[in-house]
Order: sequence, then structure tokens, then C-alpha cells
Amino acid sequence: MIKDLVPFVHFYDQDFVDMYDRSWVWIDELWKQGTEDNGFSGSYLSYPGQTTFNQYLSCFSALFLVYSNLNNSPFPLLDYFYQKQEANGAIRGEYSIENGKPVFSASNPEGVFPPLFAYVEYGFYHKVGNKKRLKEIVPVLEKYFSWVQATFQKSNGLFSVPVSACQSGNIPRDHVYYPLDFNAQLAVNALYMSAIGDILNDKELSFRYKRIYFSLKTRINSLMWDNESKFYYDLDIKENRVHNKFIGAYWTLLAEIPNDERAASMIEYLHDPEEFGTDNPFPGVPVSSPAFSEGGNGFCGGVLPVNTFIVIKGLERYNEFVFARECAIRHMYYLLDTLHPDADTIGDVWEAYLPNKEGFATTTEIEGFPRRRLMPYAGLVTITLMIENIIGLDISLPRKTVNWTMPSLEAMGIENLSLKRNMITILSNKTERGWEIRLESEKLYYFTIEILAENKKKTLPIPSGKCSMLIDKL
Repeated sequence: MIKDLVPFVHFYDQDFVDMYDRSWVWIDELWKQGTEDNGFSGSYLSYPGQTTFNQYLSCFSALFLVYSNLNNSPFPLLDYFYQKQEANGAIRGEYSIENGKPVFSASNPEGVFPPLFAYVEYGFYHKVGNKKRLKEIVPVLEKYFSWVQATFQKSNGLFSVPVSACQSGNIPRDHVYYPLDFNAQLAVNALYMSAIGDILNDKELSFRYKRIYFSLKTRINSLMWDNESKFYYDLDIKENRVHNKFIGAYWTLLAEIPNDERAASMIEYLHDPEEFGTDNPFPGVPVSSPAFSEGGNGFCGGVLPVNTFIVIKGLERYNEFVFARECAIRHMYYLLDTLHPDADTIGDVWEAYLPNKEGFATTTEIEGFPRRRLMPYAGLVTITLMIENIIGLDISLPRKTVNWTMPSLEAMGIENLSLKRNMITILSNKTERGWEIRLESEKLYYFTIEILAENKKKTLPIPSGKCSMLIDKL
């Protein structure tokens, strides 16, 4: 069983654990082998009705497959796109599952997609620790970034791509010439390219992308921020702000673009039930928007796990760990309630959910929406957010560190997580002696425990073998 090969999670709500386990079973069932015709020289995560290899979905799939102890390798999902790179540096967003040829559309003639490779590769490095891989893929990523710059950057320093390239579905974005989300995604890409330069000790690479990052950050802050409504917006061709709020604006948090004051204003909108603060966080457009629909209407009122994931990861950058965790738990309950609509039937996981009651979002505006069992989105919540935000583990293999942040003491943890040939187990339980953390490891690593409610934080070297620590003694 796949469940015996991947890490095992513990959590006080068994439904969350069951959802995590079920996700790995679904992933195993959806795992397919490439063919000679499509040129996919490995295996990959598919989804029902798949017709293309989609760069956006592949990047997000990789963010939870890193937790498979490499039983379901995330690497081929990205390598396939690298192998398709053209002489000018272009990597297209979609390739046919039949013959491996690029898929273009009238609305996106260059087939450009959100550039997320550097963000994902940085995550690979910390979860799998392969520096050699970073060295090998940097030339591909540089060439790709140069193509994006040469093709889409305008004289004002911002990038103009078709709105359909942004993967924002049917959210109304008329008159948009400079999409906010795409420019923020490029800033994320530059930020992580610079970080990869630091890892490789390549000062020139690090400095070059830091300069690109700060240049983009400055332009987004000066042109796309609206002081009155305290929010970032798309721009039209004349650089006027298009005053339609949408969830893609929160890519700016992941890119660390707003200062603390601006970020606080953005985060306020996430708390407000009249804006993005619906029971199931966070819809594609705010409740105050004319485009919002309680029935979802596709991406408009619909809550997509991928958007909620990005907002939560952005919140982390601004030390909003408790709120981020609360949102992850709330969203997980909506996935669970839709999976088990009543005692006798089992539902499924979906591309998008309703904002204020259980069930999936629908629309007549997008054919085949919502897609069923779209694990590239669902797994972000049921696996990645489960480990990183709901349980609260932050793992870096090259640093040999595991940081565990808990809002308060709870019975939870993880078993048999692979830290590169080092299987570790970390569990917290209440015993007769008080709250105790039990640890097991094959090699030495450094463990930091932080309990926010008790204002306790401690870093300790964890030796090989079994040991335990009492929280009261910290």
C-alpha cells in the first residue's frame, strides 16, 4: 500500500488524517507512465479527463509530491517542460498528452503560463537537498526568464501578457494590459532565482536577479498600489488602475512586495466577511464585487484550493502563522464536508468549492467546470498545508533543521518522514509527566520547537536513536 511508503501524519481530528491518507491512495491510482509519442520519459500524476501536460498544474503537484519520500517523484513533472525548451528559451504552458506538441490558443498565442519554476526548485532543494540539480537547471531557468523578458516586458519595466495566461478563469478582467498576478509571479521567480544563486554561491547570479526583483517590486508598488482602497490592481494599456479586486492580488504577499503597513491592509480584507473573509477562505473575487456568486460561478465566488494555498503561503511571509493555520483548517473542513455530504455517500474532491456552504462551485461559463479529483490542487491542501500549516512543520534538509510551530499544545506529529536517507518521527502527546515530544531519527539534526500560546521556543540537537523532551522543562 502507498500509505506504508509515505510519511504518516497524526492529528487530533482523525478525518484530517483519513483525508491525507486517501489523497496518497488517489495519487497512486492516478499515477501514469509517459509514452514514446508524448515524449514523457517517466511517470507523472494525471487527472480525470486530462488532455495536456499543464505547466501550472505540474508546478503545484511538485509542491506536495516532495513529501512522498520520493515514491512518487516530483522531478519528471518539471523536467518534461525543461526538455521541451526551444532555442529562444521558450517553454510553453501546455503540451499535448497524445503527441507532446505545444498547445496554443487564440487568446494566448505564445502559450505563456505563470513562471513558477524557480519557486518550486527552491522548495525541492530544501526538501530533497540536491544541489547538483540546481546547478544543472539554472541555465534552463535563465534562458526561460530571458525569453519572458524579451517577449513580454514593456518600456515601463512591467510585463504584459494575455489575461488567459494568468490562469484566473472567468474572473472579469476586461481592459487589463498589465496583469498584477503575472507581474507578482515574475517577482516571486526573480526572488527565488536570487536565492538559488546564494545556495550555489554564485554572487553574480544572485545579484542579477535581486536587481530584477527590486526593479519589479518598485514598479508594482508605485503603479499598481491604490492608496485610497489600500489594495493592488491590474493596469490598463494607459497604466490606469482597473479597480476590480481579485484573489490574484495576494501573489504580492508571496513575493514580499508590500511593506508591513500595506500588507496589514491587504490582510484586513481577508478577515472581512464582506470582502474575502468568507466561511470557506478565499473566493476569487470579494463578496463586495458585482461578480461574486454564492453558487461560485466558476472562479468568481468559487474557492480554489490553489488560491487558498497561495494566500496562506503569503500570510506566512508576514508572520501571520495563526491566521494562516486557521484558514487552512477551515478550508480542509469544506473539502471534507463535500467529500462526505451525508453518512451514506462518498463524494469527491473538486477544482473549486462554495464560499459559504458545503459543496462544489459550478458555472455555465467554463466547459467541464469544476474538474473532479484534480489532485494537483487538492493535494496542496490535504498534504502540503496539512504538514506545513495544520501540523506546522518547516523542514530543510540541507540545513538539517526541522522547525515545529504550534499555536498551542495538541496531540499531533509525523512518522517516517525521509530527510535524505534519514527517517525521522516527531510526535507530541500528553502523558502522566505532562506534554511530551517523542523523537526518533537515524542521524543527528537540529529541532526547533515554538509554542506560540506559551511563548516558548527552543532549539536542540536531536541525536540518532530515540529520545523525548518534556515541554514543561523547556
